[in-house]
Amino acid sequence: MTESAQIVLAGLDAIRSDLEDLYQDLHRHPELGLREQRTAHKASDALRAFGYEVTAGIGGTGVIGVLANGDGPTVMARADMDALPVREQTGLPYASTATVTGPDGTEQPVMHACGHDVHVTCLIGCARLMAQAKDVWRGTFVALFQPSEENGDGADAMIDDGLTSRSPRPDVVLAQHVLPYPAGYVGTRPGSFLSAADSLAITVHGRGAHGSMPQAAVDPVVMAAMIVVRLQTIVSREVAATTPAVITVGSIHAGSGPNIIPDSAVIQLNVRTYDDETRTQVLKAIERIVTAECEASRSPKAPEIKRISSFPPTVNDEVPTRRVAEAFAAHFGDSAHTIDLQTASEDMSEIPKAFGVPFTYWGIGGIDPDRYAEASRNGTLAQNIPVNHSPTFAPVIQPTLDTGVSALAVAALAWLGT
Repeated sequence: MTESAQIVLAGLDAIRSDLEDLYQDLHRHPELGLREQRTAHKASDALRAFGYEVTAGIGGTGVIGVLANGDGPTVMARADMDALPVREQTGLPYASTATVTGPDGTEQPVMHACGHDVHVTCLIGCARLMAQAKDVWRGTFVALFQPSEENGDGADAMIDDGLTSRSPRPDVVLAQHVLPYPAGYVGTRPGSFLSAADSLAITVHGRGAHGSMPQAAVDPVVMAAMIVVRLQTIVSREVAATTPAVITVGSIHAGSGPNIIPDSAVIQLNVRTYDDETRTQVLKAIERIVTAECEASRSPKAPEIKRISSFPPTVNDEVPTRRVAEAFAAHFGDSAHTIDLQTASEDMSEIPKAFGVPFTYWGIGGIDPDRYAEASRNGTLAQNIPVNHSPTFAPVIQPTLDTGVSALAVAALAWLGT
């Protein structure tokens, strides 16, 4: 560990209890994307108390805090703030019971099922430590709190609201995510790390009729079923076996009764790829198969293919990733690893792209180490370890928070340390 990192992190013991309280508070009070008012106020108030110049309300609820500390590089660290419409089933004393009114007027449960409460807490902790030890680093530290990562529109919202003119231009952007690895683990990966994700809604059109007279109909349910089966051949027969790709059909909706052939069916699916070439290939194949099946079924109307959401691939730049990996190895020792390719998706990379600067994004563990080790020995990781977005996903408070705060500080000081 460098001397500057050692001095900065020496302050962690004194703020640990505050951070644990903050984490539990954030976990109890989750907020959906672009509604993160309370969380944003928490971040803004904390940053102002630490002496940062704060700009709030960027892209709705986004926040940046700038701490200028002499000549030197500018490092931006980013945390996402939003939660998910999931009913918590962790049984924790600080579990969320929050609900909100959804677009259809019904009450939706809300939970930090992806660990963004960890991210916010860790960045606030890092920002505090950096402010307390300004004599051992030089440059500018920017803490960015982003809304609506889960919807894939939060980074763009901040960018469209003038982020690049309202923040110093960083030399590098840093970010991390808590994942179902043992707490204390940190993992870096140069190049492809997270997948691109494209969610599509496909409407196929038929001709309705009585279930007893199928000859009078063009059955969109059969059409949709054939499309679902045929889509499985894209990855298995059109994409090279060495190229990762996933197509998941998550929803089919059609009809209103057992003896009514409906007029249409809607298929919703999700595509995961890791490079633009494969992404384009798979999306074109989906369009080709859907169109061909509709024509083969004598569909009276062309299908409608609508992209619901889209996330870019997260491809870490080599040079900053190597620098952070070396810093992690020096600080975390055997707990620093090269992490596997992940199938989750993120919109964080839009921020460094908008600034035209490199970035690196890493993972930290959040699962009780003993529980993880037992599941690993028994070959039951998939069955017994909750993953992100699960109603039972709940990172252990420690050493998860210590690791996340330390990782952000160590990474930032790889540029800013004296």
